[in-house]
Amino acid sequence: MPDNIQQKIESLREELHQHNYSYYILDEPSVSDFEFDTKLKELQELEAAHPEFADPNSPTLRVGGGITKNFPTVQHQYRMYSLDNSYDFEDLEDWEKRIIKTIDEPVEFVAELKYDGASISILYEDGKLSQAVTRGDGFQGDEITNNVRTISDIPLKLKGDFPDRFFIRGEIYLTRKNFEKINKSREEEGLDLFMNPRNTASGSLKMQDSAEVRKRGLSAVLYQYISEEFPADTHWEILAKAKNWGFRVSEDQAKLCKTLDEVKEFITFWDTARHKLPFEIDGIVLKVNSLKQQRQLGFTAKSPRWAMAYKFKAEKVETQLVSVSYQVGRTGAITPVANLKPVLLAGTTVKRASLHNEDIIKKLDLHEHDFVYVEKGGEIIPKIVGVNTEKRTLLQTPIEYIKFCPECGTELVKIEDQAIHFCPNELHCPPQVVGRMIHYVSRKALNIENLGGETIEQLYREKLIENPADFYTLKKEQLLPLERMAEKSAQNILDGIEKSKEIAFEKVLYGIGIKHVGETVAKKLVKNFATIDELKNATLEELCQVEDIGMKIAVSILEFFSNSENILMIERLRSYGVKLEKGENTNEVLSNVLEGKTFLFTGKLSLFTREQAEEMVEKHNGKNISAVSKNLNYLVVGEKAGSKLKKAQDIGTITILDEQQFLDLIG
Repeated sequence: MPDNIQQKIESLREELHQHNYSYYILDEPSVSDFEFDTKLKELQELEAAHPEFADPNSPTLRVGGGITKNFPTVQHQYRMYSLDNSYDFEDLEDWEKRIIKTIDEPVEFVAELKYDGASISILYEDGKLSQAVTRGDGFQGDEITNNVRTISDIPLKLKGDFPDRFFIRGEIYLTRKNFEKINKSREEEGLDLFMNPRNTASGSLKMQDSAEVRKRGLSAVLYQYISEEFPADTHWEILAKAKNWGFRVSEDQAKLCKTLDEVKEFITFWDTARHKLPFEIDGIVLKVNSLKQQRQLGFTAKSPRWAMAYKFKAEKVETQLVSVSYQVGRTGAITPVANLKPVLLAGTTVKRASLHNEDIIKKLDLHEHDFVYVEKGGEIIPKIVGVNTEKRTLLQTPIEYIKFCPECGTELVKIEDQAIHFCPNELHCPPQVVGRMIHYVSRKALNIENLGGETIEQLYREKLIENPADFYTLKKEQLLPLERMAEKSAQNILDGIEKSKEIAFEKVLYGIGIKHVGETVAKKLVKNFATIDELKNATLEELCQVEDIGMKIAVSILEFFSNSENILMIERLRSYGVKLEKGENTNEVLSNVLEGKTFLFTGKLSLFTREQAEEMVEKHNGKNISAVSKNLNYLVVGEKAGSKLKKAQDIGTITILDEQQFLDLIG
C-alpha cells in the first residue's frame, strides 16, 4: 500500500508540474482551473496523510507558508558580475571595435530586454530547484529558496534533457498590474504606498513568511545559464533549451542580431514600445552570442567584456511650476508636491511631481513659477530634477517650506537626523484621525468588513465619528444618507461592528494604534499583561523586560496612556463590549503532560489554528520554539509542510506528529 500511495503522489506531482509548464511558460492551459484545483487538493490531502513522502519541490508548496527569520549568507560558486553601461550608439560602436580587435572574426549579438527587478541565482540539481540566492555584492548573497519556490514562473522540477547540475540566473520583478494591486490594498489598510515595482519586488523577496511573498504576485524571467559544461555553442540556443526545460525566458522579446545596425533597430523600437509593456524595463542587454567568443573575451575586474547594458535615458520634459502643496500622511509625515502645468511624459499626462522634503526644495533652489525639468524614472510619481534658471525673473521668490500643518494649523516638528517634517497633532489632525480609524477596521486589526476608507472619510466629514470608539454608536439612519449606501450595505456595516466585539484583545491592542506597536509586539504585550489596565499601569522597567520591547516602544506606550483622550476612548470601548483582556483561563495550566517538551507547528493546520495549537502546548506545560534544531522534541505537521519537515527528518531525533496525533498526546 505505501508503494501505491507514493506512486500516486509522484504521479500527481508530475502531472501538475506539466500543467504549470503549459500554463505559465507556454501560455497554453492544458486543463480547466477547476480540474487543476481538484488534482491539487487531492495531492494536498495525500501529502498531509503521508508526511513521510514530503518533497520540497511539490506543486502544493507554491502557496508558501515557511517562515524564515534569518536569511543565511551564501557564497556564489560563480561570481555574479555587474554589466558595463552605455547610453548612446557611439558607446556601442566602441564596444564592438574592442571585441573585434580581440577576436578578429565576425560577431553575432543577442539583444534582450533589461527587466527592472532583483537579480537571482538559482541552483538546479537532478532537475529540481535546490537553492536560490540573491545577487548581494556579487560574491555572496542571501539564501531565499523558500520564497522563490512560491513564484509560478520558476519551475520546481524540470522536464526534458536538462543537465545534472547548473545555475540559472534571472530577474524577479513585479508587473504594473500587481504593483497597483498591492498599493490599492495598502491604501485600504491605511498603510504608506510603495514607490516603485523594482524596490517592492526586491523587498518582497526578503519577507519572512513565504505565504505573504506568494500574495505579492512576483514574476520571473531567466536569462543566463552558468556551469562548467554548456549544452550548446551559443547563448541563443541555450535560451531555447531553457524554455524546453520549463523556464520562462526572454526569447519571445529578444532578437538574434547579425550586425550592430540590427541591434540599434531593436533598441530604437523598444525605447518607444517599452511604455506598452505590462512590466518595467530600463534598457536592453546585449551579449555576444558565441560561447567560445565569450570565453575568449573574458572579464574585467567587475564585468564581462562580452556583454553590455544599453540604458534608456530617463525621459525629461520642461514645464512650469504652478504651486507647491503639502500632503499629510496617516502618520503625520508632511510630503511636498509640485503642481505643474500639464505636460506629456512617457506616454502619460503629468500634472504633479514629488518634491519629497524640504532638503530637496533647498537643493533645487526652487522659486515660485519656475520652469522645471521633470523626469519619470523608476518612480510612480515623476520628480523634478532641475530648474531652468535662464527663464527665472527677478520677481520670482524662493519657495518657503511651511511651518504649520496645512490640515489643522499645528506647528510642525522636524525630528533630528530625519529629513521629514511631522504634524504632532495625531488625535485631531483630520488625515491622521481618518488614518487611525482606517487602521482600526483593517483586516489585521478589528477586521470590520464593508467599512472602507471612503466610507470612513464620509462619516468623519459628517461629524459622526472622531475616534474608533465612535463606530459602536453608529445607527442605520445615520449610514443610509451616505453616498452609495443601501439598506443591506448599512446593515452589513453594523453587523461587522457588532462582530468586532468578539475580536481577541491582542488585535484590539494592535488596532487602537499605539505608535510602534505592531502585530507581533501586541501579541507579546498581551502574553505579559492580561488586561488593558495592567498594561496601562505598567512601569517603564516592566515594559522593557518584555521580549523585543525596547526603550522606544516602551516610551511610546507610556505616552499613549498618559493622554486623557486615549484613556476616555479605552473606557468607551470597554463600555461597548470590546475585548480589552485575555479570554478567561487563558493562562491556566490543565496538565503537566508536556512538561519539559518543546513543540513547533508547520504547514497549513486544519483541526486548529497555529495560535490555538501553541496555546494548547502552554496549557499542558510544554514550550513553543520558533525553529527546527536539536532542541526540538516534536514537530507537528499540517498540509504542505516543507523545509522544516525535511530538516527535522535530517536531524533524526525529532518526533514528527500529525494534528490528530498531537491531540492524542495531550488527551
